Amino acid sequence: QVQLVESGGGLVQAGGSLRLSCAASGRSFSSYAMGWFRQVLGKEREFVAAISWSADNTYYADSVKGRFTISRDNAKNTVYLQMNSLKPEDTAVYYCAGDRGPTSTVVAGRAIYWGQGTQVTVSS
Repeated sequence: QVQLVESGGGLVQAGGSLRLSCAASGRSFSSYAMGWFRQVLGKEREFVAAISWSADNTYYADSVKGRFTISRDNAKNTVYLQMNSLKPEDTAVYYCAGDRGPTSTVVAGRAIYWGQGTQVTVSS
C-alpha cells in the first residue's frame, strides 16, 4: 500500500512560480512511475506530467511544455512539479498519482494510487 500526500499549492500571481511536492509512504517508491494531474471543478481531470521510475523518461501535456518540470528524488520518496510562468488557466486542484506499471499507465490516468490534491490558484 502506498499513500501519496501533495503539498506546495497556494495562491500566486500570473507569471509566478510554485513547486509542488508529493511525498510517498510505503516501500518500493523507486519502482513506481509517477505523475501529476489537475482538475477544475466541473471539468474532467487532465494529465499534466509523468516520470518513469528511473527518471529517464518524462512526459508533458502540450499546455505545460516548457513551463513545468517533473522530477523525483527516490532517496526522499518524493516527486516534484516545478511550475514556472504560471497562467490563470493553470488554476486547478493538482493530484499526484503513482503506479508500479509502465509510465503509460500513469499518463492514461489509470494509476492505482492517488493523493488528495493541492489547490493551485493563479491570479491575473
